[in-house]
Amino acid sequence: MKNSIATLLISSLILFNCTNASENDLIETIPLPTVVTYTSNIKTIIDNNCIECHNNPPINDAPMPLLTYENVKDAIENRGLINRISSDDLAFSMPFGGPKLPQNLIDLVIQWEADGLIE
Repeated sequence: MKNSIATLLISSLILFNCTNASENDLIETIPLPTVVTYTSNIKTIIDNNCIECHNNPPINDAPMPLLTYENVKDAIENRGLINRISSDDLAFSMPFGGPKLPQNLIDLVIQWEADGLIE
């Protein structure tokens, strides 16, 4: 009888302590700004995630610096920067050797390009 009560109690605790929250419920969705600019939005992303290697001179086999608006604009237009930060291929994605950028930051870079790469 004691085993039945203990089993019932444990089963009830497990059943009523489960949650239906998904990973998407736990990620805060932040709306994109109306217009994304390099100075207001993109420079911080680059400074916090890229210039460790993409400095001047670049290190760790980085092919170019990303220190200025012109550097980053060129990387978007001619060097596939968006493909690199969006890639799920760990051998190809940036930042190299680190976790992929959060999707909201990737979305800002994509929006910046769509808005015309405004400084």
